[in-house]
Amino acid sequence: MLTDPITLYKLMTLYMLKQVNFPLTNSQLTSFFLDHEYTTYFTLQQALNELLEAGLLKKEASHNSTRYEITREGEETLSFFGKQISPVIVEDMDQYLKENRFRLRNEVSTIADFYKSTSQDFIVHCEVREGKTPLIQLDLSVPDKEQAEAMCSKWKEKNQEIYAFVMKTLMSMS
Repeated sequence: MLTDPITLYKLMTLYMLKQVNFPLTNSQLTSFFLDHEYTTYFTLQQALNELLEAGLLKKEASHNSTRYEITREGEETLSFFGKQISPVIVEDMDQYLKENRFRLRNEVSTIADFYKSTSQDFIVHCEVREGKTPLIQLDLSVPDKEQAEAMCSKWKEKNQEIYAFVMKTLMSMS
């Protein structure tokens, strides 16, 4: 059994990321750890940073979220040390993932971000993924940051409608 709590939090994080075939966001991981009262926000952030520094996780950051994925090295580490996580904690994580898998996957499958282009306008990047495969990607140029932020917000609620419209329009025979 583990005596160092930060090591346990690292292994728990690796376990959760190994159990899903999509990245988890910082807020999704934080939600699990805080809701189940395993640790504090700051201790979890320390564990995540140490996992990143060790190359056991990789992250993808956007202006509104950070997504984490386990690396091959992280999987190997988990295969060596994962048995040190108590069965009760494994059951908590498995139950959480089972109950929330659909919501978690949907939250990370829709991506909306923006950046300033060389011509001083903003490029809004919108994407829907199935696992790691993009279903649709859309890059739009807008004149200011406020419009870029508004489009990112709208993408979260309108992406399915937009995707259906594009598919229907492009697949129609007329």
